[in-house]
Amino acid sequence: MKRTITSMILVFIVLNGFSNCMAPQKSPNPFLGMWGLDIEGGGAGWLYVHEDQGFLDAELLWIGGSVIPVSNIYLLDENTLVVTRTNQVKRSPDRSHTITYTLEVKKVGDALEGTMSSPNRDGTGVSIKNFNGKRMPPMPSTPDLSKLKYEKPIKLFNGKDLSGWKLIDPKKANGFKVVDGTLMNDPVQPENGEHISYGNIRTLQEFEDFNLKLEVNVPQGNNSGVYLRGLYEIQVVDSYGKELDSHNMGALYSRITPSMAAEKPAGEWQNFDITLVDRHVTVIFNGKKIIDNQPVLGPTGGAMSADVLSPGPIYLQGDHGNVAYRNIILTPIK
Repeated sequence: MKRTITSMILVFIVLNGFSNCMAPQKSPNPFLGMWGLDIEGGGAGWLYVHEDQGFLDAELLWIGGSVIPVSNIYLLDENTLVVTRTNQVKRSPDRSHTITYTLEVKKVGDALEGTMSSPNRDGTGVSIKNFNGKRMPPMPSTPDLSKLKYEKPIKLFNGKDLSGWKLIDPKKANGFKVVDGTLMNDPVQPENGEHISYGNIRTLQEFEDFNLKLEVNVPQGNNSGVYLRGLYEIQVVDSYGKELDSHNMGALYSRITPSMAAEKPAGEWQNFDITLVDRHVTVIFNGKKIIDNQPVLGPTGGAMSADVLSPGPIYLQGDHGNVAYRNIILTPIK
């Protein structure tokens, strides 16, 4: 009897194992991972698709603003991903509307193709933007900063004029001018008349890895930004006295929060010492290391492209407010 029971157990185990082998296996989600997005008409984005406690989730950057969690994400079929992002718009003191932006993403070979659709601001029709996506290249190992070798320093601003700089969008107004040896942005708006759209300026030269030193002066309540290789914004803003945040002075905008507050009060000159190497960033601000050799997972809002391997310019944000820069020195890394 015991032998019979043992034989039955063995048969059950064998059959159960066989059935498990024959059962269809769940295909891996082809959208998992980080993707750089190139958006029709200009602008860059970033999509990170992952699983959290068994649920599909994602973070999204779309042209400007911050990297934020999506509202919803699901697989429509094995080759189509649907992502929604919402935004609250207050149109009157007692009424808010939720605007929904919908991405439909398809996997085409090793790349993505998709559309972003949203209602037009005037409430009529739908705005559609096409985009393409490429999987982000693997993150390099943390570099050893003590072994870096540097080339000859380059003075990016001569203190006299805007030689070596140009508007990114030549259709916009340039608020930058040289005042007393400083590169000052003063985006003045007329008291009466049409709003003037001011642009950002960039270096004519493009760079790979480097150390960048500069001084900046931000008046009270103002905002700007320094973009590394046209990809990554180091935030420039009057955040003196505020709690730590990824949108404060010296942060890698919406991605890396400074480890400590090192700001001076508005209106004082402050010092940046920034190293970008192997897609890792170090920020020494007013003599304090506030970001220590941290990986940069993707572009920040306002990036010129999503190609994190290509050289790019230094660019200064000029569409937000008053700011002044001086002593801008870039030293390439060999």
